Amino acid sequence: MVDRLDLQLISAALRRMAWIRLWAQVVMAVVVMGVLLFNNIGGRLAANSARALGLGPGLSLTTLAFFVLLWSIWQSGLVIRCGRAVASPVRPSKGETARLIKRGVLADLVGVSLAVIGYQAMAGSLFVQASQQVPGFFGAQIQQVPGAAGRVIGLPITSIEMLSVLSNTQVLFAHLIGLWISLWLLQRVYRRA
Repeated sequence: MVDRLDLQLISAALRRMAWIRLWAQVVMAVVVMGVLLFNNIGGRLAANSARALGLGPGLSLTTLAFFVLLWSIWQSGLVIRCGRAVASPVRPSKGETARLIKRGVLADLVGVSLAVIGYQAMAGSLFVQASQQVPGFFGAQIQQVPGAAGRVIGLPITSIEMLSVLSNTQVLFAHLIGLWISLWLLQRVYRRA
């Protein structure tokens, strides 16, 4: 039989850590959403956005990882409710609580996998682009022809492209926070008194 004090400690730990997970992931999700929106709007306004076609798969996977992050945030809310229920007379079983936390672990593992594959796609595209840059301090040079507008030689990496990498890194970090906290919660649920 589990002691009432131990149930209260487990309940407090579930609630506290689930709140930390929820708010950390919400803050990171807001940052990711802002960066993805800015990247989408800024990418359309860029003068030569057709050359950044290699970023498409990476951004698509980052967006999928973002949607998994939203589901993970919802799972955090369910863990908070479960933590409240553990302290009540009608409480969920250890198996139900563990299954709920394991769904959060699975969601974060899927999100980390999507973010890592997306990061590799973006890094590969940016590597190819960087390898085609003209040597020099500014990365790209403008060739002036007398009486005509200059044309850019090389493919400089733009700030919009760096924002796409930043959004991927943020969603990856948000999933890692969720994974660490979920694993700690599983360890806490299965700990012997």
